Amino acid sequence: MAPLKFCANISWLFTELQDFSHRIYAAAAAGFQAVEAAWLYDCELQELQRAREATGVDVVLINTPPGDVKAGDLGLGAIPGREAEFRQGLDLAVKYAKALDCKRIHLMAGRVPVGSHRTAVAKEMEAIFVQNLNYAADVLSKEGITGLIEPINTRITDPRYFLDSPHQAVNEQMSELFQDLFHWQIMDGNLTENIHKYFPMIGHVQIAQVPGRNEPDSAGELNYSYLFNTLETYDYQGYIGCEYKPLGSTQQGLGWIKDYWTHRK
Repeated sequence: MAPLKFCANISWLFTELQDFSHRIYAAAAAGFQAVEAAWLYDCELQELQRAREATGVDVVLINTPPGDVKAGDLGLGAIPGREAEFRQGLDLAVKYAKALDCKRIHLMAGRVPVGSHRTAVAKEMEAIFVQNLNYAADVLSKEGITGLIEPINTRITDPRYFLDSPHQAVNEQMSELFQDLFHWQIMDGNLTENIHKYFPMIGHVQIAQVPGRNEPDSAGELNYSYLFNTLETYDYQGYIGCEYKPLGSTQQGLGWIKDYWTHRK
């Protein structure tokens, strides 16, 4: 069985450094060969390119722009009346992805509008989401980029996020599905069976301990040694994004991955 491949989520790790390009250098120095990020759009693209080229680190995933964060947006893919903004954001994401040779973009669904009841708007939001996913699939296929969708738990992290379970996320329009083990455990549990059930669709995995969203080897519900072995058994070839909140400094919390690298080499 081939060892798993990990990437540092530089929106969560190495935040001791303000500049994202500096975080790329830090990730490379820590032994990571790849990084992912949420939103890099406030960063100078040329600086990011220079950091990627200097380190040889791959950028494997970015998100579509969130919209107006101050107004409460967290993605626009399923938001009625915001289709034009979603398309503009997709164009920006593609620009950054192409410049950084990134082959995957997370198409964020967004939140149920304030004042709306989830059940009352679910069908409309789903229809908008499918429409936008179809549009994105056409755009991304021409660029050799894959779109992904990610369920985000509504019990702890974001009560209003529209896409909140892997079962809801299954959609023939998308070729790949995010498996964020933190969110999946909170919403559904049953991780062994869900890995088996959805494995053919899984294009990216993210990890954090539950419920604190800290390092995988911190105290919590999940046995990551078992989960890593499970993914190895399935011969998972994609990346595993380290999207967690370090309990101390990022470097102090990397003992778990150094142990993995030592025992799998």
